Amino acid sequence: MKRLLILAMNIILVIPCAFNQDQNPRLQWWQEARFGMFIHFGIYSIPGRGEWVRSVERISNEEYQPYVDEFNPYDYNPEEWATLAKSAGMKYAVMTAKHHDGFCLFNSELTDYKSNNSPIGRDLIKEYVNAFRDRGLKVGFYYSIIDWHHYDYPKYDDPFHPMRGNKKFKDEKINWERYLEYMHGQVRELMTNYGKIDILWLDFSYGNMKGEKWKARELVDMIRKLQPEIILNNRLSGSGGDHSYSEALGDFITPEQSIPDNPLLDTGGDPVPWETCLTLNNNWGYNKTDQNWKSPELIVHTLVNCVSKGGNLLLNVGPDARGNIPDESKEILQQVGKWMAKNSESIYGCGMAAALEKPDWGRITQKGNKLYLHVMYPLIGPVKLHGYRDRIERVRFVSTGSEAPATDEWWGSPESEGYIFINMDKPIHETFQWHDPWDTVIEITLNE
Repeated sequence: MKRLLILAMNIILVIPCAFNQDQNPRLQWWQEARFGMFIHFGIYSIPGRGEWVRSVERISNEEYQPYVDEFNPYDYNPEEWATLAKSAGMKYAVMTAKHHDGFCLFNSELTDYKSNNSPIGRDLIKEYVNAFRDRGLKVGFYYSIIDWHHYDYPKYDDPFHPMRGNKKFKDEKINWERYLEYMHGQVRELMTNYGKIDILWLDFSYGNMKGEKWKARELVDMIRKLQPEIILNNRLSGSGGDHSYSEALGDFITPEQSIPDNPLLDTGGDPVPWETCLTLNNNWGYNKTDQNWKSPELIVHTLVNCVSKGGNLLLNVGPDARGNIPDESKEILQQVGKWMAKNSESIYGCGMAAALEKPDWGRITQKGNKLYLHVMYPLIGPVKLHGYRDRIERVRFVSTGSEAPATDEWWGSPESEGYIFINMDKPIHETFQWHDPWDTVIEITLNE
């Protein structure tokens, strides 16, 4: 495996391929997909103040129970969610089977704290799995390995538990082994009762609550035995800000609400798989007051940025208490889908571009012998590419397939030697125009 050289925040690649799939064949479909939907949905959608409302407001189990008693998302329609995801160009989804509050959206035999016992009276995860599979999307589960409802989870000294510092729990005796048996048992149910599962997203580790505190190797061995082709994130051993990577405990790294400046590398300098998870506003779970929505343009740029560095984007929606994805989220995804419908070949199956620095005008992705120039930002003069002039077979706009206005010289300047120029200012052809104002993609096909 050849190495990456990182120079001054820019990327110089000495490998001709877009990304390596040889180390972990389970990841091949995921690295080709590049774009997925995250779904945070649960009891916390009723108070509508985000998925961490219990911790932030230190709400006890008893105070939270009225929300459980009224949980009846009668508009819940995962078929609509799946249709939206597919129209946005997403290839897979990950839904919260259980979040930190401990409430299960699946029919666990190990607890009564589940959607089947709430007014909705149904296994919502089963319906999600069927709906997304029927539309050709890969399916994944999010499962919180922490649990603020379970009696055997640490409370008083825990930094995140809603009852932290509450003297009522200072001398409480818990049985940690019993909690681990419960947590492992629920993961076993998820891996057993819903057919083939493509992704398991475990969340989260912190402080000394990581690795073998969870009996992580035993848990992973059980998951791999039940679902041999499943891929796992790295959060048995770290959090979203922890880019440590252990192939024994996970298949990919999960930066949260941020994009690495450069590809993520292992200690030998080889790229490792990663996926940024990102909210559409500032909350994962539904928050009725959060109107800080990201623009469709920013989402497109973020997706391209991730792919250009060898990563994926897992983009979140937070349905409301009735089970509806907010209209603002739908509109953003629909607009992103319009761009993807014309330009997705520059995303699917693509990765880092070979032997090219990160340009000022946008990003570059690559798939085999095709370079994709993502022109996102205004520039003076042409888009220029050095070192490829004698290897170029054709230059086309991706969205239309029409020829791009390329030339091998610029005003006859001797500095133009070895460059190819694509004029984005004064068009060479009368018919030239910006095809996609957010990101006009130019495909360059190279000689094999």
